[in-house]
Amino acid sequence: MSKRLSSRSSILAIIGVLAVGLASVGLQGSPKAADQPSWGFDTANLDKTCKPCDDFYQFAMGGWMKANPIPPEYAIWGSFSQLADRNQKNLREILEAARSGKAPAGSNEQKISDFYASCMDGTSIDAAESKPIDPEMTQIAAVATLADFEAETARLHKQGVGVLFRFNATQDAKDSSQVIGAALQGGLGLPEREYYLKQDEKSQKLREDYLKHVRAMLVLLGDLAEGSSQEAATVLKIETALATASMKNTDLRDPDKTYHKMPLAELKTLTPNFSWESYFKAVGHPEFKEINVGQPDFFKALDAQLTATSIAEWKTYLRWHLVNSAAPGLSERFVQEDFDFRGKTLTGAKEIQPRWKRCVQSTDRHLGEALGQAYVEKYFPPAAKARALEMVHNLLAALRNDLATLPWMGPETRAEATAKLEAFAVKIGYTDRWRDYSALKIDRRSYAENVVRASESDFARRLNKIGKPVDRTEWGMTPPTVNAYNNSSMNEIVFPAGIMQPPFYDPNADDAVNYGGMGAVIGHEITHGFDDHGSKFDGKGNRKDWWTPEDLRNFQSRAKCVSDQFDGYVVDGDLHENGKLVLGESIADLGGLAIAYAAYEKSLAGKPRPPDRDGFTPEQRFFLGWAQVWGANERLEYARLMANTNPHPLGRFRANGPLSNMAEFAKAFGCKQGHAMVREQTCKIW
Repeated sequence: MSKRLSSRSSILAIIGVLAVGLASVGLQGSPKAADQPSWGFDTANLDKTCKPCDDFYQFAMGGWMKANPIPPEYAIWGSFSQLADRNQKNLREILEAARSGKAPAGSNEQKISDFYASCMDGTSIDAAESKPIDPEMTQIAAVATLADFEAETARLHKQGVGVLFRFNATQDAKDSSQVIGAALQGGLGLPEREYYLKQDEKSQKLREDYLKHVRAMLVLLGDLAEGSSQEAATVLKIETALATASMKNTDLRDPDKTYHKMPLAELKTLTPNFSWESYFKAVGHPEFKEINVGQPDFFKALDAQLTATSIAEWKTYLRWHLVNSAAPGLSERFVQEDFDFRGKTLTGAKEIQPRWKRCVQSTDRHLGEALGQAYVEKYFPPAAKARALEMVHNLLAALRNDLATLPWMGPETRAEATAKLEAFAVKIGYTDRWRDYSALKIDRRSYAENVVRASESDFARRLNKIGKPVDRTEWGMTPPTVNAYNNSSMNEIVFPAGIMQPPFYDPNADDAVNYGGMGAVIGHEITHGFDDHGSKFDGKGNRKDWWTPEDLRNFQSRAKCVSDQFDGYVVDGDLHENGKLVLGESIADLGGLAIAYAAYEKSLAGKPRPPDRDGFTPEQRFFLGWAQVWGANERLEYARLMANTNPHPLGRFRANGPLSNMAEFAKAFGCKQGHAMVREQTCKIW
């Protein structure tokens, strides 16, 4: 569920990502008992000047938002970012202890300590200026033919630089037991295609800022100011052509539109100007029989662009993407220029994060399972895994009951849906098979070289899977990640250790708050298996039409209700949420919250009714637990960026949107028709 703030990959990057939603931020130790009241919600968070039936998000979190302005180094500050901030300190303790110790050579502890130490050596990094990328710049300078250009594209891909397109290993959507290669659209420097194509005033201004940024970076490399203006224009021209050919974000969510498996001969016919045999050999995987081409129209247009663009222009494009990717790990001049655009302009952040935070993030990015293993040993008790597993089973039971009684679903589809639910795999905490880093060389001499070696190693690891059976034990997130995900092709739900802590789950808190927080998160991931994307996959993870035509029409009609609802939410001026883009997440929020509430009610069966706390009933406390998960202040630039690129709605819409459809919420707070928190036409799917 996590998304980066830009489309670039990085070979030398120290990137801090704080995405709206179940964001990919770090794990932290639980707050001290004094940080949370006994029942898990601090009433100081409330804004009692606002009525819950008018704006529940403001009522539940308005006090918190007023008391917690955004720190200058952040674009958003909320539950996730607070957890990330505390987590940074815990991970820093692990890394500083390893850094000052004498770990055995070749051990994971030695590698994470040396990687972190090399990143923290700002003096050496500043002295090197842009020298770490000089060898690759020399390779680019030597490009003289289209064949040279293709070879250099392969070299940069191995190092994690996202030029031209993306190539990766992926699960075959129609044979989930196998891994195949995938060629996918890419090659942009701005977050996504619409940043190049929209003609409103703000979009045009942002492109002007981008041109200035490209020029400034090239001047830092030593280019003349006059020439850099033309070079920047060349970059924008090429990227605009790639963006024009790219598939829209909303279409990328449709697995049918991104599945085009073909033999290599067909790919060669599609792109006669690109030598795929040479490319595959250069990236280290020379033998291919079939490949999924995610966006054939993009590659057809790219092929035409190959010969329409001069070699000199392509070299400018490569130089830009190399320095763009490398900048966060170069000297301070490059770091600051990169932040001025990526941080200030795109997200509104005022200051760059301190070096130690960026280095913790970089270590987690490049050696995540080695660092995660150290974390688990220190911070994740086995009891936490057992508690989370119990809640998962309760939520699965709630959806099982829901499927049995859905009035709009027929028996044939119901049987298929139930079979898929029973086949769900559940992963909690951390992997049972840690990644092997033994062949990766890491030392303290050069941070740049460490990142390049780590990037090349990971690229080779991923490509080595192609043509082999899928490893269903593998995790897509590291243990310290505060996130959770559903993988439709695996038919699995995954909860890293990082998500199992306040405000999501607190063993000392009221069950109502825990079910409204962690329970709804679990329900969210379960429901993803039945959203507009996950519903197209069966229990084995294969793309399959298992719906009857009538039931599919019923589902699509109900999904349109959700899409239309979120289309109406105003982010800024004329910018609204994109209902189609956020549909999957919004279906998962709505369904996840509903089954979490059902599971909570079932947990009370046969027990005395819990007492009110601070004047709130158990039912009301459940919904307060939900709202505090999404409480956040965000900068306007960040909000616009997320609305344009991210499949998660902004927090205030995630909090209020599902609640305004729930009769249980209206009953709990006495809301009636005519109140803002009661929709005239309510949406309900699961």
